[in-house]
Formats: sequence, C-alpha cells, structure tokens
Amino acid sequence: MTHALDTLVTLLGLEPLEENLFRGHSQDLGFPQLFGGQVLGQALSAASQTVDPSRRVHSLHGYFLRPGDAKRPVVYQVDRVRDGGSFTTRRVSAIQNGKTIFFCSASFHGEEEGLHHQSTMPDLSRPDELMASGMDVVSFKGHPIEFLHFPDDESVPQKRLWFRLAGDLPEDTILNRYLLAYSSDFNLLTSSLVPHGIKFGDPRLQIASLDHALWFHRDVKVNDWLLYDMESPWAGGARGFARGSIYSQQGQLVASSAQEGLIRMRG
Repeated sequence: MTHALDTLVTLLGLEPLEENLFRGHSQDLGFPQLFGGQVLGQALSAASQTVDPSRRVHSLHGYFLRPGDAKRPVVYQVDRVRDGGSFTTRRVSAIQNGKTIFFCSASFHGEEEGLHHQSTMPDLSRPDELMASGMDVVSFKGHPIEFLHFPDDESVPQKRLWFRLAGDLPEDTILNRYLLAYSSDFNLLTSSLVPHGIKFGDPRLQIASLDHALWFHRDVKVNDWLLYDMESPWAGGARGFARGSIYSQQGQLVASSAQEGLIRMRG
C-alpha cells in the first residue's frame, strides 16, 4: 500500500474499546465539517467487526444528525439487533462530545444463488483513454483517492467520473466494502448543483449530507478504477436528492447509492 492508502485503511480500522464499542480517529480534508464518508466507512467497519465474516454487508442506511469535528475522534456503539438464519442486522451510533452525530442500520447476508439482471454501464471513455488524451487526475494532497471527471453538461442534473484509491490492497472483501462506503460520499450530492451552474466551494453555498444509502451488489476492488454515474432527479425546499450507480471497468454494477442533502444559498 502507499502511505496515503495505508493511513486511510488504518483510519477505518478502528480501536476496540469494549464489546460493541469502538473508537476511530478523524481526518481533516479541509471541509467545513467532518467528511461524511469517514463516518460511513467507520460505522460500517464497526458493524462488520461484530458479524461473522461469511456474511457480507449488502445495504447501509444512515442519517447525519450533527456536524462532526474533524479534529476529534469518534466513538461507535454497535447494537446487535438480529442474527437470523440468513441475514444479520446491526445498528450503529457515532458519538462525539457525548452526542450522536450519525446513526445507521446495516444488513449482512451470506452468499446465495438467485435471479440476476443489471442496468447497462454507460458507454464512456475508459481511464487509460482519458489519461492518454491528457485528462488530469484530480486528487487531494496526501490522500489516496483519485478522480477522472467528465465535463459537466448544465442541461442535465448529472455527474460522471472514474475514481479509485491508488495503491495496493489485500484481497479482503470486507475491507474493500467499507472503503467503498467511504468513497461513495464524494461528489454524489453535488450532482444537484450542476443544472444551476453552481460549483462546490461557492461562498454562497451551504451544503451538507442529511442521509446516505448504499447497496452492495458484488465484491469490489476499490484500487481499480470504478465508474460513478450520478444523477439528481429532484431539488427543492433547500434540499437536493441524488442517486448513483457504481460500475467496474468490466461493466458490472457493483453498488448503488442514494443521498439527500441540505443545499442552501445565501446572499
């Protein structure tokens, strides 16, 4: 692993404090509040550590209640709601300064055979083609996530990009799933801004996630390029709604996401 990816894996690994109780350190990415993806990834990491490895998370539904402080650790309390014959359910609360800043439910399922279909991946240029054409890889300094952004078309509320976590990772399906949960929060809500010509970072803009849902359809390798196809079918009342599909380069739909967030313009 690169140093940056190793740091992120450690960040999401968590420190066990007591049975069903974990502590995670925080990372300041320069946002006004703690990055929501960190809380998503750490909450899923906490839940996963209480579940038999033969069962993998297939859905995660969470609500952001208060802004988190990127300079303070987060404590995660896991409630073992149910261990059934086929499914396992966990509820996780993320706590800072004695208050819940986020909570989620996560469901885990063992492997089974069943009916199969999926949507078709958009026919877009692949990462090697984009880089060969001169497209710049966008990243945060000292952070392993990399993006290749397709240009926004303001006539449609849509964003499309390739992303990956640069570096080597072990063949660990559980690790890759909570790294995907972490990554899925980047860019999703900003698809609501596209048809209004507003960019993330506009000083008039107050934007924050209110909830986040993620469904895992297949095993995934987050250090391979993944296509994130996002759209915002609705915005209004100072809120925006967005949903996304995440594909492997082989065209497999590996995950789906949905999010609603605060979008408030000032001045």
